[in-house]
Amino acid sequence: MYKFFAAVTLLALGLTLTGCGKTAGNIDGNWAASLISPPGGTPVFAFKTNFTGSGGGTLAITSLTFTTAGTCFATPPFTEVGSVTLVGDYNGNVTGSFGLTITTQFTSGTNNVLTLNGAVNNKTITGTWTLTGSTGCSGNGVFTATRS
Repeated sequence: MYKFFAAVTLLALGLTLTGCGKTAGNIDGNWAASLISPPGGTPVFAFKTNFTGSGGGTLAITSLTFTTAGTCFATPPFTEVGSVTLVGDYNGNVTGSFGLTITTQFTSGTNNVLTLNGAVNNKTITGTWTLTGSTGCSGNGVFTATRS
């Protein structure tokens, strides 16, 4: 009986220590994103935003302003939907997956849909983007967002 109790105690201690030092982390704060289109790495869009998101899956966007948008995102309103899955530690290191979709809200015609998918690595998010929508508003490339 003593050996069984000792084994259960050691197992419980081991499982407890395995999760030690890990938290969900978050990406709360102000971010600036730059979207590049190949070939040549031509900047296409840039925006500033404020995220609130932890490892729970939902990403809240409290503000979004395009700093370069061309005609595709020249006038709000926009709908933003995001997701994030994060892992962090007590030292402030955060990694995980990231997704964001920005849609124009045109009353007539085709809406433009910008989709970003990437990976969080501390204060940087990198990944790919695609744009579909009205004439002249399509493309794809890579993006980098940094926490400011």
